Amino acid sequence: MTGLEVTAPDGLPEITAESDLAALIAASTDLVDGDIVVVTSKVISKAEGRVRAGGRDDALAEETLRVVARRGATVIVRNRLGLTMAAAGIDASNVEAGSIALLPLDPDASARALRTRLHELTGAVLAVLVTDTAGRAWREGQTDIAIGAAGLRVAEDFAGRVDAYGNDLVVTLPAVADEIAGAADLVQGKLGARPVAVVRGRADLVLPTGEDGPGATSLIRPDGADLFGYGAREAVIRALAGTEADQLPFGEPVDPSSLIEAIGRVHLSGWISAALTDDDEPTSLDLEIAGIPDERVVAAVCFAHGWRLANWQHGESGVVARVSPTTP
Repeated sequence: MTGLEVTAPDGLPEITAESDLAALIAASTDLVDGDIVVVTSKVISKAEGRVRAGGRDDALAEETLRVVARRGATVIVRNRLGLTMAAAGIDASNVEAGSIALLPLDPDASARALRTRLHELTGAVLAVLVTDTAGRAWREGQTDIAIGAAGLRVAEDFAGRVDAYGNDLVVTLPAVADEIAGAADLVQGKLGARPVAVVRGRADLVLPTGEDGPGATSLIRPDGADLFGYGAREAVIRALAGTEADQLPFGEPVDPSSLIEAIGRVHLSGWISAALTDDDEPTSLDLEIAGIPDERVVAAVCFAHGWRLANWQHGESGVVARVSPTTP
């Protein structure tokens, strides 16, 4: 039989930049080897002086790398930590009215510092997670995820293993740090004034003292590798605008046949033929497009698929277009 124990102490005082967070955690818990200490990012932000007067809009620009999607007043961005969140993760809850909390400058570093201090105070070999609340595509509601980690294997790689039925596991990669964050949130509660939790029962994930592991940053998919780099509406606008700085989230250039197929899906009135200008590497591609295609539409499709429209010439039966792959 296996089990998981999650506890969250009551009675922690309001945390400020003058608080000794590690000492308060050590005094309110009974930490032992193998424990995972889970702390909300809000408390880390308070301890690190990341709370200030103002509203979300006042800090949104400085916390944003790029806009992912907009719907009315809601703005989803990829923030300076690489996390994709509403309003860049800036929060106005559980702080004084008229104030906002910014995410920690470096949540992994915050987790490492707290882990070191807790070990000094308790002698326990433990891990630390810094968590924040995030929504999920295609799912209602929110759940907590790990945005900082130290001393923890944040994911378990099952690729290459075989299940009980003999099936090969190819891409199975449980993000255990996020699963632990969600379990801790169930006990902490959003309004329970319990920003710290201790998860016990997964000591196998805890690394030895001196080994901090890859951190929660390793769970962030690189920009351009995500299939959903833009929201549906934003993707249309970005592709039509064709600004070079917007290219990366669309990913690497597709192969020529995929590009031709994509153009054919929007240009339904005629055939398309293609010839590579270089047999070894598709440095450019000459397309013959029958009918009267819309140059701007073709350019947008090329842009969204990692190619650039380099030349456009009208012929007797259609258009000859030369396109080249970009390097995001």
